[in-house]
Amino acid sequence: MENRWQIAISAGLLAGVWAGVADALHLVTWVGFLSCSTFFAQTHSGVKGMFMAMSTNLSGVFWGWLIISGSSFFVSPVFGYIFTAIATSAMCLQASYQKLAFIPGAFIGCCITFAIGGDLAAILPPLLIGAMLGYSMSVLTGQLITLTKKFQGVAAEPAKES
Repeated sequence: MENRWQIAISAGLLAGVWAGVADALHLVTWVGFLSCSTFFAQTHSGVKGMFMAMSTNLSGVFWGWLIISGSSFFVSPVFGYIFTAIATSAMCLQASYQKLAFIPGAFIGCCITFAIGGDLAAILPPLLIGAMLGYSMSVLTGQLITLTKKFQGVAAEPAKES
């Protein structure tokens, strides 16, 4: 990986900013980091990749919420297993729709929902910000790469004699 330093600088800087913002706003930091990771794990870049991360994570949140909510109406845990089977199948089948084609994103959103106990108010803000964080890291990395190339080009030019 040729641009490791630029990636490290942008990721480290923006991860630190996110941690501070999340702490100040009482947001669940790790939810944002999982959403950010979704951005980098799927194959699209730019705004399209940000929306792919958001849409697949949000779909998983929906399926997780449905499992939790549906299961709560029944005493037997068997119904939870049935809801889990149906939602898992749906998360895989929804990938036929291009905007939801990244199946792991749906599973990440679903797992986040389970971990937070279905609290949508705690899940949604950091989940959406996390996808924007990934996009921002990507943009900043690109700018640092461009800046580095310009700097290397200037440094490589021989000094002009007067």
